[in-house]
Amino acid sequence: MIASTPQTRSISNDPTVAGLHYTRMLQQACSVILKHYDFGLQEREVVVLNILRGALNFGLRDALADAYGWFRHNTSFISAQRARDDKDSESWHITEKGYKKIFFPQLCSLVMGDVVATGTSLQFAMHEIVKVAVEQKVQLRHIVFFTYGGEKAEQIFEEIDNKCRFLFAKYEQTYVIYLEGRFTVPVLNTPLSIRLTGTDLLRYHALMAPEFVESQYESPSYPLERCTIYDAGSRAFWIPEYVDDVESYWHQTLELAQSGVSFRRLLHERFPGLSTTRFGHVDLQELCISQISKMRQTFQ
Repeated sequence: MIASTPQTRSISNDPTVAGLHYTRMLQQACSVILKHYDFGLQEREVVVLNILRGALNFGLRDALADAYGWFRHNTSFISAQRARDDKDSESWHITEKGYKKIFFPQLCSLVMGDVVATGTSLQFAMHEIVKVAVEQKVQLRHIVFFTYGGEKAEQIFEEIDNKCRFLFAKYEQTYVIYLEGRFTVPVLNTPLSIRLTGTDLLRYHALMAPEFVESQYESPSYPLERCTIYDAGSRAFWIPEYVDDVESYWHQTLELAQSGVSFRRLLHERFPGLSTTRFGHVDLQELCISQISKMRQTFQ
């Protein structure tokens, strides 16, 4: 399912939302969604399972407390960091998988969150988690997963759902909650002037919440952003790297503008289907300079 909130729209549209501002807004959004939908969770059964470090962005331990007033739900951790096979590779592998602190009650519902592009980390972690559940001789009952992600997330959970139904007699349901949209992940032949393959989450031909699509008209910069969330880890925990990433994109876009690319043309490339007339006249060079200045002023 796709869920839209003011907080997740702000995160997706405004790259100056970073650090604690970003993680608190994401936690608040998850709390709102938990309140709104009945996932059938029971406090003593719930384990917040953190795939390090992306899951820490979502603040699900606190989100559950805020949504339901809980204080007895448990938390576990597993590391699963990915890297390209080499600098120019489109293949990925797990580089960090050594840390694992997983404890399950006899009947367990998992609440999780992560950013999913290629799904490399998620796929590894989920198979490890199921394996631990079998080793501990417990029953998994639900999985609730929040994501800024692409279709790989649901593909992985379709496989995991089938596996859980086979292994655990009491398994009931898997929920995948996409925040604002099921975004696309670029490959080598994706026709965009600027992209990071296997990393970016694009508005380009994505399945998005109507509220999110409408919010694009609030600023001409919103639909042009390179990625819906950029690097979630640095956005939360190492802001200098994140700011460099965002500024680099707008510098690249400025070079396109200086070479003659118009706002209208770039909008059609990055978010086909939006009405250019609703934005009025937009000078792409001025927009790029404004975005670079805004990042510097916010994080100087």
